[in-house]
Amino acid sequence: MKSLLISLIEKYHPFNIRYFKSLVVLAITSLSGIVLVLGWMSSKNVREVVTEDFNQQQLLLARHAASQIENSIEVLKRELLLLSLSPSIQYSEAPSLMNRMNITFSSIKHEGTLGIGFIENETQKFYHVRDKHKCPLANLYHGDIDYLKWARLEENKGNILLTDVTPVLSLSDDQSQILIMKMISPVWQISVDASHPVATNKFAGALIFVVDAGYLIKKITKEIRSGKTGYAWVIDENGMFLYHQETSFISKNAFEARIGKQPTISFDRINEIQQEKMLKGKEGASWYVSGWHRGLEGEIKKLIAYTPIKLNDNTKDRIWSIAVVAPISEVEGAIYSIYVQHNTLQALVIFVILSGGLFINFIILSWSNTLEKEVTKKTADLKKSEQKYKSLVENAEDIIFSIDYNGNFLSINKYGARFFDKTEEDIVGHNLSEILSWPSAETFLLVIQKVFETKESQQITHLVIIGERQCWFSTNLRRLFDEKGNIYAVLGISRDITERRKIEEHSYYTEKLASMGTLAAGVAHEINNPLGVILGFTDLLLEKAPPDSQEYDLLKTIERQGLNAKRVVENLLNFARHKEHKEEFVDINKNIETVLAVMNNTLLINKISVKKQLEKNLPTVKADSAELQQVFFNIINNAIHAMQRGGVLTIKTMSFNNDTVEISFADTGHGIKKEHRNRIFDPLFTTKEVGKGTGLGLSVSYGIATKHRGAITFETKTKEESEETGTTFIIAFPTAYSEQVETK
Repeated sequence: MKSLLISLIEKYHPFNIRYFKSLVVLAITSLSGIVLVLGWMSSKNVREVVTEDFNQQQLLLARHAASQIENSIEVLKRELLLLSLSPSIQYSEAPSLMNRMNITFSSIKHEGTLGIGFIENETQKFYHVRDKHKCPLANLYHGDIDYLKWARLEENKGNILLTDVTPVLSLSDDQSQILIMKMISPVWQISVDASHPVATNKFAGALIFVVDAGYLIKKITKEIRSGKTGYAWVIDENGMFLYHQETSFISKNAFEARIGKQPTISFDRINEIQQEKMLKGKEGASWYVSGWHRGLEGEIKKLIAYTPIKLNDNTKDRIWSIAVVAPISEVEGAIYSIYVQHNTLQALVIFVILSGGLFINFIILSWSNTLEKEVTKKTADLKKSEQKYKSLVENAEDIIFSIDYNGNFLSINKYGARFFDKTEEDIVGHNLSEILSWPSAETFLLVIQKVFETKESQQITHLVIIGERQCWFSTNLRRLFDEKGNIYAVLGISRDITERRKIEEHSYYTEKLASMGTLAAGVAHEINNPLGVILGFTDLLLEKAPPDSQEYDLLKTIERQGLNAKRVVENLLNFARHKEHKEEFVDINKNIETVLAVMNNTLLINKISVKKQLEKNLPTVKADSAELQQVFFNIINNAIHAMQRGGVLTIKTMSFNNDTVEISFADTGHGIKKEHRNRIFDPLFTTKEVGKGTGLGLSVSYGIATKHRGAITFETKTKEESEETGTTFIIAFPTAYSEQVETK
């Protein structure tokens, strides 16, 4: 019995050697399995996070490039529409037609434009300007006649047709291939000029831009780098490569080019991405197997991010697509060291567990601490990678921001913060209405909310008011999705196009003023003839009427008013007639006295007294005397209008260090309202009643001052700002002496 009891105790006692070994083996096996599973899951998670982050950065690059390409095409569309509004084009006025086409071609050929053509409707005569070394545009082709038929349709009036991209041989010596896309706009006779004072509203012809689509795309995409070796490529709606790092692929079908180079590799995945995603205008990120990368051949797994390039064609939805790709080794290289250390640590833990089960808890604790350090290091590496791609956004010369549905800023780059004269902390977390003034903030918020509701990207050109400053933005708005596929924010990329818009408006006003001048000259000539008859017969009647009779007085009144009318007509003719700009040494004080002598009667009638503080021995200015008198006349005339109940006009001249002459005109009028101050120098802007002002005085004066290397500024106070109201215009010109010194 005793021996049996001892045997049972040894067999089932917790500290039985064999029993304990079994427990240790089971514990070690379980713990080792757990360590291996956790390590595999952690490695997989690290790989997925880094890969997803890398692809998102590629997607940002693709979006930015797509936006730039879309903007370049929009510039060409605007130039095409602007050219179609020229009277010389609409009425086929040679040689001004060719001059106008040459001017436009010079301004847009850097955008990839190879030529401009115009097909006249009635004669089907073909006018063209082109790059003779490259552009095949020389004769009228059958396809061009089809464009004329399309343009003739009433429903296409104001639209632009974009043709498919077609590869053709360049006319250069190397006989290289270029990708041609044509942009066609109907031309209707809706403008007026000297020869056509009344628009006929007839169809005139078709205007054609010939664009090197390959060049336009290449200049934007060739510098894109994803990681160290990644690049971008672009396909059109037919699947043809418009740009690729592998130059032999350009102009070839994307589904056939790869197979032609590597027939042994399956390209099913990239073909499916192109067919089901890219050619349907979708955006996303994925991976595929390629057969080469920058000189290396073989099966190479690549990461790809793609986004559509919307051309906004009026005949059909034409969409190109841009992809940014990089070998997955770019990501694997970033996490390779983490994998090595991670696997080494796992082996060490298992070895320690196998070596001593009694210290298993201590080893696990040590492993956990070490793993935490590795995760921290991995996070730091990920942050470095994030900073690398974030710098691309921060250094961009566009305002890049993200915003939620309610208009609260989630992020903004440094350029954007500097543009608003704020720091990033002053903007992030604040509402759109705190940054922009009414109504631009409210209007912009409605467009942002539309992106949330329709889930469609938006591209808009809109006015932005920042305090008292007004700017024009071209903005692209795109959706940002969370893990569940819901839109949590909108990504905006805005470009300041204020100066470009001013140039476009100035061009429009210049043509309008030219037409007005021609019309004024014609009207003046027509009025001069009957005035001559009236004055002639009046003179005959005066000879017959007794000098002391009532009839004689009435005839003298008619003669006096007729001469006044004749003088007005002569002034109108002088205004319309082109005068050669002639600079000479001008005495500013003398010119002011001349203008005051002409306007003396007007000043007296309006009960305005003039105080002159003219500096003696004022240095001379090199300028056109007649143009300076026009500036002084315009400013004094505005002062008279501002002091309708009488007042004081103070005119002061002074010099500074013999370098600058300054003239100030100070009135005691009502001042300029705040909402008008940023626009007073704009052409055709006026606050006067209809018929009392053209809005050209200050605009012309500003142009004359700038032409003479001078400047016009003003200071003003309204009754809301001060008890003493009034406006002071200050004009500064360099002296003739300072210009001579500068020339030397």
